[in-house]
Amino acid sequence: MTENTPSPEQSGTADAAEPTHVIQQRGLWFEEFEIGAVYKHAPGRTITEADNTWFTAVTMNTQALHLDAAFAETEPFGQRLVNSMFTLATLVGLSVSQLTQGTIVGNLGFSEVAFPAPLFHGDTLYAETKIVDKRLSNSRPGQGIVSLEHIGRNQHGEIVAKAVRKTMVFTSDHATTGKEV
Repeated sequence: MTENTPSPEQSGTADAAEPTHVIQQRGLWFEEFEIGAVYKHAPGRTITEADNTWFTAVTMNTQALHLDAAFAETEPFGQRLVNSMFTLATLVGLSVSQLTQGTIVGNLGFSEVAFPAPLFHGDTLYAETKIVDKRLSNSRPGQGIVSLEHIGRNQHGEIVAKAVRKTMVFTSDHATTGKEV
């Protein structure tokens, strides 16, 4: 490089293989959860017949409402229903990258689980989460308990699933341990 030629840093052409800093995708530390905040999770998830059949089979749930189209046609909804446990698992899963990826210690439990409307093959599940409560753990330093209210809606805006979940999450002190999330 000659004296008159700017360095890559000066010219804005720094080698793309050497980033100036790295931003790691993660969930929220305990301190970052704000009571009353609502998170809208994206993207939604369109549920397929294969999703429902696989989940129902792998969990040994032989309920004909999930597997038998001819039987389901004779029942009140007139078609197969998406397995509600798949709906719940997907609802929570849609929140992970935004809220708890790499920052959760574990789930403590679920309450107030409800499925006020059915989910069908081809429906798209959209999720949002409200932060209901939080407190530092009395017995586990560096960790806190966060209560999350998950709401799932279909593509028409109808609520198809609701659940309150308590989680144990790390405080931001955990970030200084050098552990990657």
